[in-house]
Amino acid sequence: MSKREKALLPLVLGELRLPTIKKLWPDLADEASRKGWTGPEYLLRLCELEVAERHQRRLVRRIHESHLPKIKTIENYDFASITGVSKAEIQALGSGEIWLKGGRNILIFGPSGVGKTHLAAAIGAMLIEKGYRVLFCRTTELVQKLQLAKRSLELPKALEKLDKYDCLILDDFGYVQKDQLETSVLFELISERYEQRSLMITCNQPFKFWENIFQDKQMAVAAIDRLVHNASILEIEGESYRRKQALKTLKEKQEAIDEKY
Repeated sequence: MSKREKALLPLVLGELRLPTIKKLWPDLADEASRKGWTGPEYLLRLCELEVAERHQRRLVRRIHESHLPKIKTIENYDFASITGVSKAEIQALGSGEIWLKGGRNILIFGPSGVGKTHLAAAIGAMLIEKGYRVLFCRTTELVQKLQLAKRSLELPKALEKLDKYDCLILDDFGYVQKDQLETSVLFELISERYEQRSLMITCNQPFKFWENIFQDKQMAVAAIDRLVHNASILEIEGESYRRKQALKTLKEKQEAIDEKY
């Protein structure tokens, strides 16, 4: 390769937006020469590295945009302390193969502290690994943003932005205030995504108490009807993680004091 070609190649690769090839081609050219690779073999290896690096950058970007809670994975969830769901079930949902394509939903119910958020975040992380786009939201925070959008006559635009996510995770659904404006925009969100895009909801209140969420009884029935249609419903039972951890910490502190004195 001439000096002119060596000078032009990085410029051309930069113009083509191939940063990985631009960075690695000299070292890989030396390796190709040592190992006797053909031209197509060398080119294929460069392209494979570019594709792998693009996939990794896309993964990092989508994890960042998802706002998923950190360190909430299927591996650090204690399935032995709960009933109602297994690790195999969560792994199957994490593939997204069936339920996401049909705009189906996942509804996770259970008392406070059993790890509903943890499971939702774990499924979300696995979906991102599979190439899907996920957004994690505290339901009350998202509802407040939609309220502002509605007041400024931009609710359709706000809902359209959410359409780019294959799965929208609404955490702590049961904490939405029983306010006409709040429940109205929440219902519009549910209706907008119905059979088009998937929702994953965590809630500490079973359906029979959803009149505490929706001010209008008919709206509550209509919301439930849309959410449960072709949905996977997980009902978790078990002792509160937070309570167990607090008791464990208290016990450790007491043992340390006893040992000291």
